[in-house]
Amino acid sequence: MKVEIERKFLLASDGWRKLVERSAYIRDGLIAVSDERKTRVRIIGDRANLTVKTKRVAGSRFEFEYDIPLADAELMLECCGSSAISKHRHFVPHCGLVWEIDEYDGVLQGVVLADVELTAIDQPLDIPSWIGHEVTAEAPYRKLNMLEARQKVLKREKPE
Repeated sequence: MKVEIERKFLLASDGWRKLVERSAYIRDGLIAVSDERKTRVRIIGDRANLTVKTKRVAGSRFEFEYDIPLADAELMLECCGSSAISKHRHFVPHCGLVWEIDEYDGVLQGVVLADVELTAIDQPLDIPSWIGHEVTAEAPYRKLNMLEARQKVLKREKPE
């Protein structure tokens, strides 16, 4: 179990692209969600895991992560239906921290968010010039809310 202290941001520019150290393709889906916790299945390459995250309190939350068989994860993702997403995660080092830039595919195509994990709530953060507005505490930028908003748009666009 670890404590997750993460801050999430919009991007101000594409200046981060030339600084990418490595990238990974990620597929994941929400298995269970409540006000108190969420459970996610994730596949990165040939590895798969289940993650349980507790409710964020005062900027941090507990995170439990367990490796699972890839075949099990594939089946779980199929069961996730519209909560399954895919994205390219780009890792960008800056001032001793690694920023993770997520570029979503599929239903969230066009969404690009950055986050950085800290070791303490009050850890000083040197924010790169390519980082924009912080959205850590803004509900519209939570994955489930982004998915629900996009599904509503798709339903309105669907011809009768």
